[in-house]
Amino acid sequence: MPDDTDVRIDVGQVARIAHIELTDDEVTLLGRQLNDILAHIDKLDELDLAGIEPYSHGFPPRTLLREDVAVPGLDRETALNNAPARTMTEFSVPKIVE
Repeated sequence: MPDDTDVRIDVGQVARIAHIELTDDEVTLLGRQLNDILAHIDKLDELDLAGIEPYSHGFPPRTLLREDVAVPGLDRETALNNAPARTMTEFSVPKIVE
């Protein structure tokens, strides 16, 4: 576990790299919070995980999406009927890039 000095240096370095201005009090607070997070992660090493298959997510692997089935879309004329503006067989939109 890093001591407060090590984490303070890391927090300051990350803040500089990210171009974030932090006060000394904020660096100290974030350093303490990071130490608390690392201490909590260290507790996970105490768990007996023998026989438990690792997952890349917190849920068992399965698809949560609907089946991908092709369905017919709108024909061109039906889609263009609801367009606010059109040019023959295309949607007409205002130019937004100069």
